[in-house]
Amino acid sequence: MLRLGRRDFAPHERVIMAIVNRTPDSFYDRGATFHDEPALARVEQAVAEGAAIIDIGGVKAGPGEEVTAEEEARRTVGFVAEVRRRFPDVVISVDTWRHEVGEAVCEAGADLLNDAWGGVDPRLAEVAARYGVGLVCTHAGGAEPRTRPHRVTYDDVMADILGVTVGLAERAVALGVPRESVLIDPGHDFGKNTRHSLEATRRLDEMVATGWPVLVSLSNKDFVGETLDRPVKERVLGTLATTAVSAWLGARVYRVHEVAETRQVLDMVSSIAGDRAPAVARRGLA
Repeated sequence: MLRLGRRDFAPHERVIMAIVNRTPDSFYDRGATFHDEPALARVEQAVAEGAAIIDIGGVKAGPGEEVTAEEEARRTVGFVAEVRRRFPDVVISVDTWRHEVGEAVCEAGADLLNDAWGGVDPRLAEVAARYGVGLVCTHAGGAEPRTRPHRVTYDDVMADILGVTVGLAERAVALGVPRESVLIDPGHDFGKNTRHSLEATRRLDEMVATGWPVLVSLSNKDFVGETLDRPVKERVLGTLATTAVSAWLGARVYRVHEVAETRQVLDMVSSIAGDRAPAVARRGLA
């Protein structure tokens, strides 16, 4: 059982985490949800289309202007409180690596801290434990926040991913984070080149075999773009193909921009796997 906020998710339930960027310079939407009203509209649409988790971020992942912890909190804390008020049952995640921001958003009602930079601030897990919220433990190859990989190498990329993420997960539980609320993430693109991210996808079942629920953040990323030689706005099909493979291999949570399309892919995989009945079954029966 995966338990986040007020929600329990069954073992074969494939869960969508919708991205809501509170940044003026995000790589995908270029600040479309930086202001409150469009961001709240995005939340409403994502929930209507099947997202169970809303992931709110106040700093873009890539290089750019410095964003202090105070500014990151300004972009996220009040918004978390408003989403909590309007959508009491939705799981609220915040994408941050800073313990100061983590503490502030937990006070505002967050259910999950999405640490995409692999425990670079070890106090973030302590915050998750203190507030009893969930934690995403990500492999970032030791990269510093907001840096791009340069000629990074691994003897065995999946062995490194497993060592780091399982270690972070076990530390989190030892600190007091509820075991049923800890996820591990291979960290596609983070501290990796395209071949590393493809191999991580191909071997995702090794992460699933650890018993920790696996989150994948694939949406429109550079490894998809490089694999197909497509710019950011033409990566949806590649993302959905990677989503289907990840679902078949057992990933539980999918961090995405395109919620409706992802929901269809996940429902189709679930039905092929025998975990979901067809929505309609008339063919050959009438």
